[in-house]
Amino acid sequence: METLKFDLDAKPLREVNQFLHGDASTLNGKSVVIENPNGAHNIAVGLKSDVHVTIKGHAGYYAAGMNQLAKVTIEGSAGSGVAENMMSGVVHVKGFASNAAAATANGGLLIIDGDAGLRTAIALKGADVVVGGSVGSFSAFMAQAGNFVILGDAGEGLGDSIYEAKIFVRGTVKSLGADCEEKTTSPEDRKILADLLVKSGHADVNPDSFKQYGSARTLYHFHVDNAGAY
Repeated sequence: METLKFDLDAKPLREVNQFLHGDASTLNGKSVVIENPNGAHNIAVGLKSDVHVTIKGHAGYYAAGMNQLAKVTIEGSAGSGVAENMMSGVVHVKGFASNAAAATANGGLLIIDGDAGLRTAIALKGADVVVGGSVGSFSAFMAQAGNFVILGDAGEGLGDSIYEAKIFVRGTVKSLGADCEEKTTSPEDRKILADLLVKSGHADVNPDSFKQYGSARTLYHFHVDNAGAY
Protein backbone atom coordinates (compact mmCIF):
# COMPACT_ATOMS: atom_id res chain seq x y z
CA MET A 1 0.00 0.00 0.00
CA GLU A 2 1.36 3.38 -1.00
CA THR A 3 1.86 5.72 1.96
CA LEU A 4 1.85 9.51 1.70
CA LYS A 5 3.01 11.70 4.58
CA PHE A 6 2.00 15.24 5.50
CA ASP A 7 3.53 17.32 8.30
CA LEU A 8 1.16 19.97 9.65
CA ASP A 9 4.15 21.92 10.95
CA ALA A 10 5.15 22.41 7.31
CA LYS A 11 1.90 22.22 5.34
CA PRO A 12 -1.42 24.00 6.10
CA LEU A 13 -4.28 21.72 7.15
CA ARG A 14 -6.52 23.24 4.47
CA GLU A 15 -4.19 21.91 1.76
CA VAL A 16 -4.07 18.46 3.36
CA ASN A 17 -7.87 18.30 3.55
CA GLN A 18 -8.16 19.51 -0.05
CA PHE A 19 -5.89 16.67 -1.12
CA LEU A 20 -8.01 14.17 0.83
CA HIS A 21 -11.13 15.54 -0.89
CA GLY A 22 -9.60 14.83 -4.31
CA ASP A 23 -10.43 12.30 -6.98
CA ALA A 24 -11.46 9.03 -5.32
CA SER A 25 -9.81 7.02 -8.08
CA THR A 26 -6.42 8.41 -7.03
CA LEU A 27 -7.04 7.96 -3.30
CA ASN A 28 -8.70 4.55 -3.01
CA GLY A 29 -6.39 2.04 -1.38
CA LYS A 30 -3.82 4.63 -0.34
CA SER A 31 -2.51 5.24 3.17
CA VAL A 32 -2.03 8.81 4.41
CA VAL A 33 -0.10 9.74 7.55
CA ILE A 34 -0.62 13.16 9.14
CA GLU A 35 2.21 14.13 11.48
CA ASN A 36 2.29 16.87 14.14
CA PRO A 37 -1.49 17.42 14.29
CA ASN A 38 -1.02 19.36 17.55
CA GLY A 39 -4.74 19.34 18.34
CA ALA A 40 -5.79 21.06 15.10
CA HIS A 41 -9.53 21.17 14.45
CA ASN A 42 -11.33 19.60 11.46
CA ILE A 43 -8.63 17.12 10.47
CA ALA A 44 -9.74 14.65 7.78
CA VAL A 45 -13.35 15.88 7.62
CA GLY A 46 -15.76 14.98 4.84
CA LEU A 47 -13.74 12.13 3.33
CA LYS A 48 -15.43 10.16 0.55
CA SER A 49 -12.71 7.72 -0.52
CA ASP A 50 -11.54 4.30 0.61
CA VAL A 51 -8.38 5.77 2.08
CA HIS A 52 -6.67 4.98 5.40
CA VAL A 53 -5.67 8.11 7.29
CA THR A 54 -3.49 7.90 10.40
CA ILE A 55 -3.26 11.00 12.60
CA LYS A 56 -0.04 10.70 14.61
CA GLY A 57 -1.10 12.48 17.76
CA HIS A 58 -4.00 14.41 19.27
CA ALA A 59 -6.79 15.87 17.14
CA GLY A 60 -9.05 18.83 17.93
CA TYR A 61 -12.74 19.34 17.29
CA TYR A 62 -14.70 17.41 14.64
CA ALA A 63 -11.93 15.10 13.46
CA ALA A 64 -13.21 12.69 10.80
CA GLY A 65 -16.60 14.36 10.78
CA MET A 66 -18.99 13.40 7.95
CA ASN A 67 -16.75 10.45 7.12
CA GLN A 68 -17.65 8.15 4.22
CA LEU A 69 -15.74 4.98 3.32
CA ALA A 70 -12.44 6.07 4.86
CA LYS A 71 -10.70 4.50 7.83
CA VAL A 72 -9.32 7.19 10.15
CA THR A 73 -7.07 6.26 13.06
CA ILE A 74 -6.22 8.86 15.69
CA GLU A 75 -3.13 7.79 17.64
CA GLY A 76 -4.02 10.04 20.54
CA SER A 77 -7.13 11.73 21.91
CA ALA A 78 -9.83 13.66 20.07
CA GLY A 79 -11.73 16.85 20.87
CA SER A 80 -15.46 17.41 20.71
CA GLY A 81 -17.52 15.96 17.89
CA VAL A 82 -15.18 13.27 16.57
CA ALA A 83 -16.92 11.33 13.77
CA GLU A 84 -19.90 13.68 13.93
CA ASN A 85 -22.46 12.80 11.24
CA MET A 86 -20.34 9.89 10.02
CA MET A 87 -22.02 8.00 7.18
CA SER A 88 -19.77 4.94 6.75
CA GLY A 89 -16.22 3.73 7.25
CA VAL A 90 -14.31 3.32 10.50
CA VAL A 91 -12.94 5.91 12.91
CA HIS A 92 -10.64 4.65 15.68
CA VAL A 93 -9.56 6.88 18.56
CA LYS A 94 -6.78 5.25 20.55
CA GLY A 95 -7.07 7.68 23.45
CA PHE A 96 -9.86 9.72 25.03
CA ALA A 97 -12.73 11.34 23.11
CA SER A 98 -14.32 14.56 24.33
CA ASN A 99 -17.98 15.58 24.21
CA ALA A 100 -20.52 14.55 21.56
CA ALA A 101 -18.50 11.81 19.87
CA ALA A 102 -20.47 10.32 16.96
CA ALA A 103 -23.22 12.93 17.28
CA THR A 104 -25.92 12.28 14.63
CA ALA A 105 -23.78 9.54 13.05
CA ASN A 106 -25.77 7.68 10.40
CA GLY A 107 -23.50 4.69 9.70
CA GLY A 108 -20.05 3.24 10.05
CA LEU A 109 -18.16 2.29 13.21
CA LEU A 110 -16.54 4.54 15.83
CA ILE A 111 -14.11 2.85 18.22
CA ILE A 112 -12.82 4.73 21.26
CA ASP A 113 -10.23 2.84 23.30
CA GLY A 114 -10.40 5.16 26.32
CA ASP A 115 -13.18 7.13 27.97
CA ALA A 116 -15.62 9.45 26.21
CA GLY A 117 -17.20 12.68 27.44
CA LEU A 118 -20.71 14.02 27.79
CA ARG A 119 -23.40 13.24 25.22
CA THR A 120 -21.54 10.53 23.40
CA ALA A 121 -23.71 9.15 20.57
CA ILE A 122 -26.23 11.97 20.96
CA ALA A 123 -28.98 11.69 18.31
CA LEU A 124 -27.32 8.56 16.91
CA LYS A 125 -29.00 7.65 13.63
CA GLY A 126 -27.62 4.23 12.70
CA ALA A 127 -23.89 4.05 13.38
CA ASP A 128 -22.16 1.63 15.76
CA VAL A 129 -20.15 3.09 18.64
CA VAL A 130 -17.86 1.09 20.95
CA VAL A 131 -16.24 2.77 23.95
CA GLY A 132 -13.55 0.82 25.80
CA GLY A 133 -13.85 2.99 28.90
CA SER A 134 -16.67 4.98 30.49
CA VAL A 135 -18.97 7.67 29.06
CA GLY A 136 -20.29 10.93 30.47
CA SER A 137 -23.80 12.07 31.29
CA PHE A 138 -26.65 12.17 28.79
CA SER A 139 -24.96 9.83 26.38
CA ALA A 140 -27.29 8.43 23.67
CA PHE A 141 -29.70 11.33 24.26
CA MET A 142 -32.44 11.03 21.61
CA ALA A 143 -30.55 8.18 19.91
CA GLN A 144 -32.75 7.00 17.06
CA ALA A 145 -30.98 3.93 15.63
CA GLY A 146 -27.70 2.07 15.84
CA ASN A 147 -25.77 0.25 18.55
CA PHE A 148 -23.83 1.75 21.45
CA VAL A 149 -21.45 -0.48 23.43
CA ILE A 150 -19.87 0.76 26.67
CA LEU A 151 -17.30 -1.46 28.36
CA GLY A 152 -16.99 0.84 31.37
CA ASP A 153 -19.57 2.88 33.26
CA ALA A 154 -22.19 5.41 32.14
CA GLY A 155 -23.04 8.74 33.75
CA GLU A 156 -26.40 10.30 34.52
CA GLY A 157 -29.35 10.30 32.14
CA LEU A 158 -28.21 7.48 29.85
CA GLY A 159 -30.50 7.10 26.86
CA ASP A 160 -32.72 10.07 27.72
CA SER A 161 -35.63 10.26 25.25
CA ILE A 162 -34.18 7.34 23.28
CA TYR A 163 -35.96 5.91 20.24
CA GLU A 164 -34.83 2.60 18.73
CA ALA A 165 -31.07 2.58 19.34
CA LYS A 166 -29.66 -0.24 21.47
CA ILE A 167 -27.29 0.37 24.39
CA PHE A 168 -25.07 -2.30 25.95
CA VAL A 169 -23.24 -1.46 29.20
CA ARG A 170 -20.75 -3.69 30.98
CA GLY A 171 -20.24 -1.45 34.01
CA THR A 172 -22.65 0.53 36.16
CA VAL A 173 -25.16 3.15 35.07
CA LYS A 174 -25.48 6.16 37.36
CA SER A 175 -29.04 6.81 36.18
CA LEU A 176 -31.27 6.25 33.18
CA GLY A 177 -32.87 9.12 31.32
CA ALA A 178 -36.54 9.61 30.56
CA ASP A 179 -38.15 6.66 28.77
CA CYS A 180 -35.03 4.47 28.93
CA GLU A 181 -35.25 1.08 30.62
CA GLU A 182 -33.33 -2.17 30.96
CA LYS A 183 -34.13 -4.75 28.30
CA THR A 184 -33.80 -8.50 27.90
CA THR A 185 -31.07 -9.30 25.40
CA SER A 186 -32.35 -11.46 22.56
CA PRO A 187 -30.13 -13.94 20.69
CA GLU A 188 -30.09 -11.52 17.75
CA ASP A 189 -28.97 -8.62 19.93
CA ARG A 190 -26.33 -10.78 21.62
CA LYS A 191 -24.89 -11.57 18.18
CA ILE A 192 -24.81 -7.84 17.32
CA LEU A 193 -22.92 -7.19 20.55
CA ALA A 194 -20.52 -10.09 20.05
CA ASP A 195 -19.72 -8.98 16.49
CA LEU A 196 -19.02 -5.41 17.62
CA LEU A 197 -16.73 -6.62 20.39
CA VAL A 198 -14.70 -8.56 17.81
CA LYS A 199 -14.59 -5.65 15.36
CA SER A 200 -13.41 -3.25 18.07
CA GLY A 201 -10.63 -5.48 19.40
CA HIS A 202 -12.45 -6.83 22.45
CA ALA A 203 -13.00 -10.40 21.32
CA ASP A 204 -11.98 -11.68 24.76
CA VAL A 205 -14.87 -9.87 26.50
CA ASN A 206 -17.92 -12.01 27.28
CA PRO A 207 -21.12 -10.54 25.75
CA ASP A 208 -23.07 -11.99 28.67
CA SER A 209 -21.35 -9.52 31.02
CA PHE A 210 -23.39 -6.63 29.56
CA LYS A 211 -26.83 -5.27 30.36
CA GLN A 212 -28.96 -3.90 27.54
CA TYR A 213 -31.01 -0.71 27.60
CA GLY A 214 -33.53 0.79 25.22
CA SER A 215 -36.76 2.71 24.85
CA ALA A 216 -39.79 2.07 27.05
CA ARG A 217 -41.80 3.69 24.22
CA THR A 218 -43.95 5.84 26.46
CA LEU A 219 -42.89 9.14 24.84
CA TYR A 220 -43.48 8.23 21.19
CA HIS A 221 -46.83 10.05 21.27
CA PHE A 222 -47.88 12.78 23.65
CA HIS A 223 -50.00 11.64 26.55
CA VAL A 224 -50.98 13.98 29.37
CA ASP A 225 -50.11 11.35 32.00
CA ASN A 226 -46.47 11.48 30.80
CA ALA A 227 -46.25 15.28 30.51
CA GLY A 228 -43.70 15.56 33.30
CA ALA A 229 -41.21 13.41 31.37
CA TYR A 230 -41.12 15.58 28.23
